[in-house]
Amino acid sequence: MTNLRASIALSSFSFATAVLCTLQFGTLQVGAAEPEPDIPGDAIIRRYLRQETEKITQSFLAGVESAADWERGREKLHRQYLEMLGLWPLPPRTPLEARTTGNVERDAFRVEKVAFQSRPGLYVTANLYLPKRVEGKLPAVLYLCGHSGRGRDGNKTAFQHHGVWFATHGYVCLIVDTLQLGEVAGIHHGTYSHNRWWWHARGYTPAGVECWNGIRALDYLESRPEVDAARIAATGISGGGAATFWIAAADPRVKVAVPVSGMSDLETFVADEIIDGHCDCMMFVNTHRWELSMIAALVAPRPLLFANSDMDTIFPMPGNERIAARLARLYAILGRPEALGTVVVPGGHSDSLSIRLPAYRWINRWLKGDSSEVSEPEQPKIDGKELRVFPDELPAGAINDRIDETFVPVAHVELPKGQEEYRSWREMLLGSLRERSFAAREADILAPGVQLPQAPRNGRTLWILVPSLGDTETEWVNGHIANARFHTFHPRGVGDGAWKVRPPHTFERALALVGRTADSGRVWDLVLLARKIRAEVKGDFLIGLAGRWTAGVICAYAALLEPAIEEIVVVDPPRSHREGPYFLSVLQVCDIPDALGMLAPRKLTLAGANDETAKRVEAIYEAAGAKDCLKIKK
Repeated sequence: MTNLRASIALSSFSFATAVLCTLQFGTLQVGAAEPEPDIPGDAIIRRYLRQETEKITQSFLAGVESAADWERGREKLHRQYLEMLGLWPLPPRTPLEARTTGNVERDAFRVEKVAFQSRPGLYVTANLYLPKRVEGKLPAVLYLCGHSGRGRDGNKTAFQHHGVWFATHGYVCLIVDTLQLGEVAGIHHGTYSHNRWWWHARGYTPAGVECWNGIRALDYLESRPEVDAARIAATGISGGGAATFWIAAADPRVKVAVPVSGMSDLETFVADEIIDGHCDCMMFVNTHRWELSMIAALVAPRPLLFANSDMDTIFPMPGNERIAARLARLYAILGRPEALGTVVVPGGHSDSLSIRLPAYRWINRWLKGDSSEVSEPEQPKIDGKELRVFPDELPAGAINDRIDETFVPVAHVELPKGQEEYRSWREMLLGSLRERSFAAREADILAPGVQLPQAPRNGRTLWILVPSLGDTETEWVNGHIANARFHTFHPRGVGDGAWKVRPPHTFERALALVGRTADSGRVWDLVLLARKIRAEVKGDFLIGLAGRWTAGVICAYAALLEPAIEEIVVVDPPRSHREGPYFLSVLQVCDIPDALGMLAPRKLTLAGANDETAKRVEAIYEAAGAKDCLKIKK
């Protein structure tokens, strides 16, 4: 591992997949109010998150002792990575429809104002910096922006000094706007502050959009006659530092990567709750429960430089140092320790000159074979309006502000025809659910104070009533379970185990980073409760679950995962997982009506469902030959 010096103090560090996403670069937008006091459930969920983080951290590079070990597993890891970004299979490379809307001329360089569509209607605005005179094919740099609010000018204008330096030193440099703070703006803060929890259910993350936009930006660079496609680097700071990793890990055309002040590890994000200072564009859907360092590992053994500031509070040094140590081990295993470099400069989260110079030098070294010192003469700033790609009107038909609705396709499940087809249909869907949404199994019930009920008499059903979050009523169950006593069970986050739910949704977002959601944990609590009852409560009885709204659907999924649950009552279910409950990537497999139908041939009472849901469940039960086991009530 190489330490670079630029007349500054140096130490080892590195980082993996964070993105500062605020309205002003380097400013944390988490509010100035005094923190509220904890409630008992906060301690429970914090302890749980730390435990899960530790388990995942210990698994990093498990079994990798040689370059051959790494290469055997690398293809699978790459596919998992793309899945978790919502990019598997890779979308079609539709025509870029690239156009230049204007030019800015200066004595030593020029700027083309460029727009292209990474997908039809998904606009990427960019500034392409070129030397004034181009002779032959030049190395190129893809610069990814930090989150600096520049309004209609796009945040690319805040980082123009990078483009100027590269263009005046023999490079082509493309600076691309981010989704949220670009000229054609979308949104990064879906779960952070907009309650778009269906992002988790769909398997959507704006990090996937940023990665895809970067991949298509590489396509654009390759199309330029000035660019040597064999010599392309990627770099950026803050959100751009994370995007550098997204793109370099996904696309081997990035030959050199310099992520700056934009990464940390799972322990920092989850256990230390630094996640509060970051938006959703730094998060993939961590279905496969990766330590975030694995994203950085996918860049190896290509040249990689970590750069950070020693007082950066949103990418703290302890996490950076842990990742640097992990990567140093991998680069050594792969026989390329010299291709991993680190640099730390004094100061906070800032795009300072002292942090830019080592990045320039690293790229020079690996793309040009030039290790000499570099400097950055001061240049006059170009007015942001002059760099606008669309100075007047934005393009009609742009979908940037609603790309979350279509970026990740959802499943369209065909109904089974007949009992034999039903069995294979159910097996396929259930296998996909176990792989995508319920891969992270639980070892213990997280709900506090669990007391097992007594067995009912004479082989009757032991009913477990499961309230939804905030639901204190139980009268609704009376018309659906005749002459039966029931035992009320509060799964995690409900009742005495409830934690505080408020922006920036620390616990809910951290759960997704350890491969779970609050709702998937509630499913496993019910599964484990049923197993515990069956193992420890003596008697001849059946186990039934009853729930209303999202709790009813949670009961249904628990029954799908646990055969000991033999009867289910679902009252007033949501129409779709867009409304809840939220399981990671579940909409890529099926939706609520399909899951309810998969319960066949077990007894299901479905009350208050909309007509479309009821008809679909009825059709599935009929195909399974179990229509008599379904009771539908209005």
